[in-house]
Amino acid sequence: MDKEQVLNALQQLKQHPKRKFEQSYDLIINLKNIVIKQDPVDVFVTLHNSKGRKIKVAAFVDQQLADNAKQHCDFIIRDTEFQNFANNKNVLRKLAEDYDYFIAQANLMPKVAAVFGKVLGTKGKMPNPKMGCVVPPSANIGSLVNNLNYTVRLVAKKGLNLQCIIGKENQSDAEVCDNILTVYQAVLKHVPNETQNIKNVQLKLTMSKPVKL
Repeated sequence: MDKEQVLNALQQLKQHPKRKFEQSYDLIINLKNIVIKQDPVDVFVTLHNSKGRKIKVAAFVDQQLADNAKQHCDFIIRDTEFQNFANNKNVLRKLAEDYDYFIAQANLMPKVAAVFGKVLGTKGKMPNPKMGCVVPPSANIGSLVNNLNYTVRLVAKKGLNLQCIIGKENQSDAEVCDNILTVYQAVLKHVPNETQNIKNVQLKLTMSKPVKL
């Protein structure tokens, strides 16, 4: 897959009727020749350009990180407040739905797992050390949140397809194209046999049918 193919797909999608809102571009990578139970694919990719949507971040912190987290996160939960959430599944589910990423101080992770793990874990939203979301009390929260705004995650644990939002209609073709190629190259490095594990790649708008790249 090259730049010309991506730009051609973007032009095809631009022929679809305009909607009353800015649609997102969704990238879909369909895999083959992989036994997902043996080789699950879970890829984090840092993009060069915005994915077109500001993320919402919540943080689990104690007094050491509270002020820093307040400046940069949308919501903080102090360790002294954890018990307010214990055994309240409705509140925990809403928490998981409302925020894209969760950050936690490393020393609080056992408590976070005990209180929030069951719900956040099933949603794939537990603070993830691979993304840098399990942090020391001296962490630079602002830098981390900025990185998360440019990070996408692609997961295949049951089916053979990977999907993520890659940009918005109001972004330039060059930015969206760069994001697509960045993700594609990252996926190739995370599957056992590179292109032999790629069945096809598709691009779609929120309300459109997919176009093959």
